[in-house]
Amino acid sequence: MNKWAPLLAAILLEVTATLSLRAAVDRPAWYALVTVGYLGAFVGLSFALRAGLGVGVAYGVWAAAGVVLTAVLAAVIFDDALTATMGVGIALVIAGVLCVELGSQRAQDREGTSA
Repeated sequence: MNKWAPLLAAILLEVTATLSLRAAVDRPAWYALVTVGYLGAFVGLSFALRAGLGVGVAYGVWAAAGVVLTAVLAAVIFDDALTATMGVGIALVIAGVLCVELGSQRAQDREGTSA
């Protein structure tokens, strides 16, 4: 199984749950989707870890993608602010996760050559 597929599912479920939480402020029925979304996100994250993703990489990608997608979609759906400063922050989040992923790959490469 592709180890990234359950992580993608976890990201999408977490973003859905978070946006539903915002919608639930006005319509409490959305709390049902909030609950299902967050539970599903943690299940997806656990499947990604079982599939072999390192916890630092999986959590970093999950959290960063969640922040970016939630900020952008909240601006589109709820007309939340999305400023240039926020854009710089989003770019920094993406760069940070990329550094974690690249560092993880280098560590795996070193382990593979030393064995």
